Amino acid sequence: MVTTDETSVEASASTSEHAQVRVGILTVSDRCSAGQQEDLSGPAVQAQLTEEEFVVILYAVVPDEKKVLTETLKRWADQFECDVILTTGGTGFGPRDVTPEATAKVIDRDAANVSQYLLIKGVEVNPAAALSRGIAGVRGSTLIVNLPGSPKAAAECAGWLRPLLSHAVDVLRNRETNHPEP
Repeated sequence: MVTTDETSVEASASTSEHAQVRVGILTVSDRCSAGQQEDLSGPAVQAQLTEEEFVVILYAVVPDEKKVLTETLKRWADQFECDVILTTGGTGFGPRDVTPEATAKVIDRDAANVSQYLLIKGVEVNPAAALSRGIAGVRGSTLIVNLPGSPKAAAECAGWLRPLLSHAVDVLRNRETNHPEP
């Protein structure tokens, strides 16, 4: 599905011990947003979030435009109250790759260790992962994480993040948490 408008995604109710993690998936791609290429990265990220604890509430494809990105991230965090926003694409060295810069403009607090974790895991699989400039941070009580644009890399990163997201959201939403023993 290629769209420049937000699309609500239906999900079933959860009976898990945690409240559902409300996720927005934002694909950043000039070609996909223009309908020249199918978005495979956004659906690959969504496929990693199949447990009942996750509900994808928003999905959109937008061009590599800093203003569009910042407005979308603000709206999703502030108005739609996403717990987590995962972006995919726009993190490379290309002149139109502006996702990290747009994200940096909207976050209140940096979460560099999240992006460093993805870097460490990524270079174990493919040394080229070191070329991704993705960042992570918090806006209000929303965690925003930039993932690479490759469908395979985006899915791997989402899979690595999956076990961390519920706890991160519980902390951000000031919910009672249990710290697991190492």
